Amino acid sequence: MKNIQMDYQNNLISLNREELVKLMQDSMSQRRYRHVLRVEKTALVLAEKYNIDKEKVSIAALAHDYAKEKPDEEMRDLIISENLELDMLQFGSNIWHGPVGAVLMKNEYQLEDEDILEAIRFHTIGSPIMGGIAQIIYVADYIEPKRSHRGVDKARKLAEKDLSATIAYITRQTLKHLVYRKNKIYPKAVETYNAWAVEK
Repeated sequence: MKNIQMDYQNNLISLNREELVKLMQDSMSQRRYRHVLRVEKTALVLAEKYNIDKEKVSIAALAHDYAKEKPDEEMRDLIISENLELDMLQFGSNIWHGPVGAVLMKNEYQLEDEDILEAIRFHTIGSPIMGGIAQIIYVADYIEPKRSHRGVDKARKLAEKDLSATIAYITRQTLKHLVYRKNKIYPKAVETYNAWAVEK
């Protein structure tokens, strides 16, 4: 899993890839860290297929779960102090960790690139408008090799030929799962569904 060789050339972040990998290893459980590496590998395959900037994809993939295991209290404080959408506070850390992770990467590691920040911010709930990097991370996080949820094989097949159709499918599956479990649905996830998954 550690065999990706990539030199970051574009000064998009204050760390090189090796340092970013180490940061993630030190910031999360071993299980989460291995997931992050698999997402990077999956995302780079998609970046190659769809001709998307690989360096940006690598950074976004490695950093996408940076805040995932931060304490709820810390995330809650950051949502308030950084004037993020306070509506989020009615929902759990599954919703919080993307936007909070983007803020932390920007504040702590001088990550200013909006394509990468958007990908980290929206990797869980998506967004009505997503650039190429965000689309790749949204899909890669769902289909990485250890994922085994219902529908993942179909998503993997779709990802080989049509990124938009994959996003539509993933969004439908995610909402279906939340409804089935009678979970509260974050309104922005519904906005993603309306933009990507409704038959036009």
